[in-house]
Amino acid sequence: MRLPPALSKATPLSPTLAAIKGRVPGVISHLREALPFWLVLPSLIASSIYTVGFTAWTFYLSLSNSAQLPSYDFVGLTPYFKLWANKRWNIAYSNLFFFSGFYVVCTLLFGLLLAILIDQKVRGESFWRTIFLYPLAISFVVTGAVWNWLYNPSVGIEFLVKGLGFENFHFALTTDRNTAIYAVIITGIWQASGFAMALFLAGLRSIDQDLVKAAQIDGAGPFRTYAKVILPTIRPIFIAVAVILLQFAIKTFDLVVALTQGGPGVATTFPANYVYDLMFQRGQIAEGSAASIMMLLALAVVLVPYALYLFWRQARDRQNV
Repeated sequence: MRLPPALSKATPLSPTLAAIKGRVPGVISHLREALPFWLVLPSLIASSIYTVGFTAWTFYLSLSNSAQLPSYDFVGLTPYFKLWANKRWNIAYSNLFFFSGFYVVCTLLFGLLLAILIDQKVRGESFWRTIFLYPLAISFVVTGAVWNWLYNPSVGIEFLVKGLGFENFHFALTTDRNTAIYAVIITGIWQASGFAMALFLAGLRSIDQDLVKAAQIDGAGPFRTYAKVILPTIRPIFIAVAVILLQFAIKTFDLVVALTQGGPGVATTFPANYVYDLMFQRGQIAEGSAASIMMLLALAVVLVPYALYLFWRQARDRQNV
């Protein structure tokens, strides 16, 4: 049976339908590419409002005469002058610089040492990596509570050693205002060294072994190989780890609260603890907002140069391609 001519072959599409059909794959491709952006757009908008909006509001409050409740009467930089005239704030800021220096440098050194030791293909490598990374999984509150118990002369390390017969042994760091900040530093280093170790170990494992073998052929020993070949190669990791640790140091709050409560006296008071005290204990919102802005500026001093460094490095890499 022969079909009619109209049914024996497909009817050609009109030029308009043909054009639409030709554009469909391109539209679908564009939608597929834009889908991730549209999915994260609500979160980006909410984060921008939360970050930029509340930062701007805090900055305005720092220029007002707000006390227990927000006030929008503009008084200029008076809260900042009051803040820097406060001895406790100056001590808190100096404590931050002292803590940050020791904390960052010692954590980098200990993390690098652990990474080098593990990189020697030691037996039970997975076990040791887990042990060193475990402190990072513990919150600062728990860490501070445990180390506060260890520093306690009545039940901690000093009590244990004296029980072994060493009656002259003293390890009450948190009870002496001259040594309390070192207790915070030691605890912070213990918590963050595993984090630094993980990043350094990843950098060491990514080094081209041909460079190491070439140095060994030239007669370089292990120390010289690390100093002249390996460590310069992972220099960007040093910068990244240092920046992240500085952020941790500037935002230190819960560790101090759980470990020393900012004492004895103001020996371990940090800017974040002082901001909390001003905002929620004393009801000085304007001065607390000014202190928050000063902490933000401290973070900007760390993050902005690092962002510029990354931008310069990417531009240099594009030119070298």
